[in-house]
Amino acid sequence: MHLDDIAHPKPKHKGTQQLFAHPWLERLTRTHIGVPVTIFLVYGAVLLGYCTLRTPLGLGQAGALFVGGLLLFTFVEYWVHRSVYHVRPRSARMARFQYRIHGVHHEYPKDKDRLAMPPWLSLLIATALLWGAERIWGYAGLAVLSGFLTGYALYLLVHYSTHAFAPPKNRLKILWEHHAMHHYKDPGKAFGVSSPLWDYVFGTQIKRAKPNLAARPLMQTTLPGKPAAL
Repeated sequence: MHLDDIAHPKPKHKGTQQLFAHPWLERLTRTHIGVPVTIFLVYGAVLLGYCTLRTPLGLGQAGALFVGGLLLFTFVEYWVHRSVYHVRPRSARMARFQYRIHGVHHEYPKDKDRLAMPPWLSLLIATALLWGAERIWGYAGLAVLSGFLTGYALYLLVHYSTHAFAPPKNRLKILWEHHAMHHYKDPGKAFGVSSPLWDYVFGTQIKRAKPNLAARPLMQTTLPGKPAAL
C-alpha cells in the first residue's frame, strides 16, 4: 500500500475508527463541537474586551488588530492543513501519525465527534500562543490573538457545518463546495476551510468544470418561443 493511502485513505460515508485501545485515551480524541466553539468564542471576546477597556489600545486599534488576527488565522489554517496534515509522508511511521491527526477524518468525514481538535489540546496551544504573544508584542499581540482565536471558533463552525448539514441556498454554498472537492475530488488541493482565499493566492484551488451545453437536452438550449431543431 502506498504511504499516501495510509495517511489519507479513501472516504467512507459512515462509521468511525478506534485510534487507541485504552478507553480514556480514545475518549480524549473526541469532542462535541459545541465545547471548543464556546471556549474560543469566549476566550476571544474576553481578550478583546480586556484590550479595549484595560489597555492603551482603545477600541479603534484593538478592533483593527482583531481583524488582522482573523485574517492571520485563515492563513495559518491554510498553511497547517497543507504543510502539516497533507505533507507527503516519507515513512510508514509518519504516515500512521498523519492518519491519527488528520487522515482518520478523511476516511470517516461524517464522524461528528472528530470534526474538531480535542479541547484539551487546543487550549494548551492557545495558552502557549497567549504567553508568546504577550511577551513578544505586548497588548497588540493580545488583540491580534483575540481575532485569531475567534477565527478558530468560526472555522470550527464552518467545518462542522460543511460535514453535518446540507449546503445553504446562498453565497455561503461555495464553502461547502470547496471543502467537498478537497475530500472527494483532490485531497492535495482546496486546503482552505473557513475561506478559499489562500487557495486562490497560492494556486491550489480546484477549477470547477464548466457546464457542457452540448450535452444538455436540445430543448434547454433553444430560445423561448422557438421550436427545437430536428
